[in-house]
Amino acid sequence: MITTANVKNGVNVDQLVETIGAVQQNPELAKFQFRSKNNWIDGGHCVSSIKEFYGVGQEDTTRQETFTMECDHPNVLLGNDTAATPPEVVLHALGSCLTGAMVYHAAANGITIEGAESSLKGDIDLHGFLGLDPEVRTGFDGITFTLKVKSDATAEQLENLAKFSPVFDMITNPTPVKIEIVKQ
Repeated sequence: MITTANVKNGVNVDQLVETIGAVQQNPELAKFQFRSKNNWIDGGHCVSSIKEFYGVGQEDTTRQETFTMECDHPNVLLGNDTAATPPEVVLHALGSCLTGAMVYHAAANGITIEGAESSLKGDIDLHGFLGLDPEVRTGFDGITFTLKVKSDATAEQLENLAKFSPVFDMITNPTPVKIEIVKQ
């Protein structure tokens, strides 16, 4: 007998339900640690590599490739414009995570997503980064996420599903960041 997977929005719902059940039975399976190694090249140009992570109770060894991402700054910000800026990468991560969370949770709730496209805007005042005004924050003043979705779900339902995004949580709630400097 041939069976087909219960796939909704590109998500294997049967596997998702099994995963939820496994985590309910063994909460330690939900603990993950993602890692990135960053190397400075020149000026504002850096390259990060990502491969190993810990999840489902063990070190993951399934990734065959190391993913790399670069960041730089445009010429007007004294960079060589060889890659997106770090704030632009944050916008990419937020947009991808909000969309992914919405799609996964929609699938789990039987909601069909036929299409999704988003745009993000983040405003920064360089007075903070340049140390010219201690009252101006160094990061985004705010982020606007606009998501166009083709679905029969309401906008409110889709927004609530998107808010399951881990990156949304990291950005909207303070995340402790510990900086350790090791001199060589």
